Amino acid sequence: MARALLLRGLLAGVLAGLLAVGFAALFGEPPLDLAIGFETLTHHADHAAEPALVSRAVQRSVGLAFAGVACGAALGGIIALVFALAYQRIGRFTPRMLAALLAGGGFVATVLAPQLKYPANPPSIGTPATIGLRTALYFEMILIALAALVLAVLLARWLLHRAGAWNAWLIAALAFIGIVAAVQAVLPAINEVPDGFPAAVLWHFRIASLGMQFVLWAALGIIFGTLAERSLGRRSARTSHARPAD
Repeated sequence: MARALLLRGLLAGVLAGLLAVGFAALFGEPPLDLAIGFETLTHHADHAAEPALVSRAVQRSVGLAFAGVACGAALGGIIALVFALAYQRIGRFTPRMLAALLAGGGFVATVLAPQLKYPANPPSIGTPATIGLRTALYFEMILIALAALVLAVLLARWLLHRAGAWNAWLIAALAFIGIVAAVQAVLPAINEVPDGFPAAVLWHFRIASLGMQFVLWAALGIIFGTLAERSLGRRSARTSHARPAD
């Protein structure tokens, strides 16, 4: 079963990655071009022009497509493996519901929680002195959010028969929010936006970045859930036919 689910997860990830690439091309590239233009105008007088290793035409076409498909396939494989471990072990969820819950949890823990503290910035924003620290803090926020998500699920399972399903998951959600909020309050804030940078450009870029990730995770949950349900349904049907009659 795990192998079949993994293959479907990879396929779902590739399709979800292509959808995310389309969203990024439509909504992410325009503010990114404006941000790069701002950087060029600001630093043109102070820095000599250096030849780009990869042209913008390649970055916005082949590079964007490759990155989206590779990221989607990797996430699809991870979702499939977690699905195989969690199916019929954490509750009586249908395959589509479980896939949607895993994708939603992945989006909240790896995208929404860290970006609320450290939102995405275009390449023209950032300084060598802070980029390493910001990257480390961002991944630290992801790890903490993932750990908080696991703890919240374990808490919900422990409370399931004590407080009922609704109260158990509500308490678990509040516990997750409390842990993430407390950690975000402790971690240092980093402001790298240069003076004069257009606020509208920054806002549109951050919304587009968040939207691209939402499209990726939502499509992954829907597509993989559909494929997994069909696969498990056929497997259940074959098992029923193979079982000898009483």
